[in-house]
Amino acid sequence: MRLRAWLGALWGFSAIAVCGAEIPVAEPESVGMSTERLLRIDAAMQRHIDAGNIQGAVTAVARRGKVVHFKAHGLMDVEAERPMSRDAIFIMMSSTKPILGVAAMMMIEEGLIRPNDPVSKYIPEFADMQVAVLKDPSDKDISPFRVDRRNPPEHRLVPAEAPITIKHLLTHTSGLATGGLGTAQSRPVERVTLASYIPTLGTAVLDFQPGSRWAYSGGTGLDVVARIVEIVSGMPYDQFVQTRILDPLDMTDTHYHVPPDKASRRVVIQGRDLSRWSGETTYFSGSYGLSSTARDYLHFEQMLANGGELFGHRLLGSRSVEWMASNHLGDLYRGFAQNAKGQGFGYTVAVVLDPIAAGSRRSAGAFGWGGAFGTRSWTDPAEELAGVLMLQQPHPGAQYDFENAVRQAIID
Repeated sequence: MRLRAWLGALWGFSAIAVCGAEIPVAEPESVGMSTERLLRIDAAMQRHIDAGNIQGAVTAVARRGKVVHFKAHGLMDVEAERPMSRDAIFIMMSSTKPILGVAAMMMIEEGLIRPNDPVSKYIPEFADMQVAVLKDPSDKDISPFRVDRRNPPEHRLVPAEAPITIKHLLTHTSGLATGGLGTAQSRPVERVTLASYIPTLGTAVLDFQPGSRWAYSGGTGLDVVARIVEIVSGMPYDQFVQTRILDPLDMTDTHYHVPPDKASRRVVIQGRDLSRWSGETTYFSGSYGLSSTARDYLHFEQMLANGGELFGHRLLGSRSVEWMASNHLGDLYRGFAQNAKGQGFGYTVAVVLDPIAAGSRRSAGAFGWGGAFGTRSWTDPAEELAGVLMLQQPHPGAQYDFENAVRQAIID
């Protein structure tokens, strides 16, 4: 028992050294998890590495405010034969979105915006938008979910029956840039800054009537909200994120521009050029763009698990976290393939409503999101748990097995 306690203390010191001594470390059994069963995370990641599905990963789990698992697996650079490091930096892609969700909730809390505000209240160019529908039949307005942008069907335009609201954007129900018939009519405009680009979207044609369906606006809709945050806060969006979210949460390795002295910590994927997503930019998106570490995103998820507070800094009230993580869409959310069950959608995050129907390894009420390169993080309030999986190769099997291993390690 004494040896086990010594080993636990040694492991804890190592984790604290990486974690900056902010989130306490505990033996899993002290917070109702199994040390032995958490080792199944390691085994699962190694299986996927051996199968060639992923070259490496970083995994982290906290329960009841204590870190119980934090491991690096495989390689962060195959050609250089560099082992994965726990402080490896990953391109987050759409895992950026929940940070925008928190930024928006801050502005809602402060009364600077309201969810049902029309976007045109802040960006006048968004008034009087139009929706693309099929030219035939002429007596029925049909907006297909997806079209071939190179050869779209003939269309006609009808007025939007309701203005796009902030809520529509936060829940991906706006119809703006979701890959449908309206998107096919758009012409690329250079994204220099939010201030210069977002007003040009006022001439965009919508893919469907706002509020009528869920369809993912992967790279555009939430950027409109980011611009509104700039307008009402009086701060550039990247500065707002830095000072209001990243600094209080001690997310010291989360950047739009990774500093040169940290560049060597970027994960390098064999055979893939990720430079497009890691260069300098003046366009600070709310949809994508951040790079980060498992440690930093565990801080973010732990803040949400704590009801909006971490390290003595309260970012949101607990009821605001509940609101952000509630289903706002009834039965509209059916996922990317339009066949998801047992799930809902909050502000930038998917929410588990029925774990059995959803086939989820998370509990009812759990919420989170992920990125196109494989990153995934979530908060499970019922289990007082936060989980982070960092990949740069999207692999559903690895994601499933990580979440499954976390869930079965809960023993109380």
